[in-house]
Amino acid sequence: MNSVTMTESTAERINRLHAEVTEKEADSRNALNAALQAAWEAGGLLIEEQKRVRHTMGKGAWLLWLESNFQGTPRTAQRYMRLARTLTDPSFVRGLSLRQAYERLGIATEPKRRGEAVVLGRLPPHVSLATKLVRTLRSPKTCALMTPGHRATYQGDLRPLYERLRALFEN
Repeated sequence: MNSVTMTESTAERINRLHAEVTEKEADSRNALNAALQAAWEAGGLLIEEQKRVRHTMGKGAWLLWLESNFQGTPRTAQRYMRLARTLTDPSFVRGLSLRQAYERLGIATEPKRRGEAVVLGRLPPHVSLATKLVRTLRSPKTCALMTPGHRATYQGDLRPLYERLRALFEN
C-alpha cells in the first residue's frame, strides 16, 4: 500500500511539474513575440527618425543622433531597421527569438560565443516575395502613381496572383 501512495505522490508531482512546464513555455513564447514586436516597432520609428534627421541635419548627422539619443548600439539600430524594412508584419517570425528571426531573414548577427552559431533556414521565398510586394504597394512612389489608368494596369498584372491567393483563403 505504501508503494501505491508513493506512486500517487509521484504522479501528482509529475503533473504539477508538467503544468509548470506548460505555463513557462507559454510565458516564454509570449515574451519572444513581445520582443519581436517591440524590435519591429522600434525599427519603424528609427527609419522615420533617420529620414527626419537626414532631411533636417544632413546625412552625416544620423550616427551623432543615434549616439546621443539611442541607448543601444548603432548595429542594434541597424538590425531593428532592417527587421522593419524586411517584414510588413512580425507575425511571420512569431515564436522565434530575435536572434533566430535575424538569422532567418538574413540579418547579420554575431554569435554569442564561438561555436554557438545557430543555423536556421531562411524564410520561404513566398514570404519574402509577399513582403516585398506589400511594401512596394504601400510605398509613397507607388501610391503617387495610382491614377485610374495605373490602377487598372496593376489590377490586370496582379489578377492571376489574386485569383490563386483567393483560392487559398476561401477554401
